[in-house]
Amino acid sequence: MNKKKFSMTMFILTIIFFYLPLVVLVAYSLNGGRGVAWEGFSGKWYEELFLHSERLWTSFRYSIIIALTSAGLSTVIGTLGAIALHWYNFKHKKYLQVISYLPLVLPDIIMGVSLLILFSTVKFKLGLMSIFLAHTTFNIPFVLFIVLSRLHEFDFAVVEAAYDLGATERQALTKVILPTLMPGIVSGFLMAITLSLDDFVITFFVAGPGSSTLPLHIYSMIKFGVSPVINALSVILIAGTVGLALSTKKIQKYMLS
Repeated sequence: MNKKKFSMTMFILTIIFFYLPLVVLVAYSLNGGRGVAWEGFSGKWYEELFLHSERLWTSFRYSIIIALTSAGLSTVIGTLGAIALHWYNFKHKKYLQVISYLPLVLPDIIMGVSLLILFSTVKFKLGLMSIFLAHTTFNIPFVLFIVLSRLHEFDFAVVEAAYDLGATERQALTKVILPTLMPGIVSGFLMAITLSLDDFVITFFVAGPGSSTLPLHIYSMIKFGVSPVINALSVILIAGTVGLALSTKKIQKYMLS
């Protein structure tokens, strides 16, 4: 077997390894039975999902609200922080850069425990707001470094040209810098949404009564056995993710054109 055939074979096996579980998931979401035994095609689990799973949809709504709001705030803070770290010199700049790396390398359980201790110390009530603050905290570094990578390719001569034409610092930021950085900003925003929707460990520590997000709710359901309703919800989330990825790719092509 030559190298080309070997590489193609390994590529196909890798694709099968990654995507076969998704195919099985889709198939079992249409299974008429609850177990692994195939009992014929049925859409009853989708019907139960949409008609008889109010708590599941409530947790899903909480996840979406927290993901969008925390991603929005972390994108604003992370973008402005990236611009400040890249272009401005100020006292303790190196220390701030080092601190920004910490949430990326610290285990989630340490962040979860530390945030829980902080909220308990200041007597902050655990709930949706504590989850929002926690998600914003660990999302900021991801947005910051994504935007920083975009800034490294930025030609500062464009900003200097804007200053020469009479633009103020605020006008240069809003009309030159931010539009140029928009692909990186959008990427950071989407990354923050993904991390927020996916997070379980940190959310587990800072969530209060009645504020379960989707990962927490699914975890509580799995304790009593895997329900095929989860399979149906997973298929819908996969379809939504694929649609979002395709639309985002088109948006980024439009921005870069």
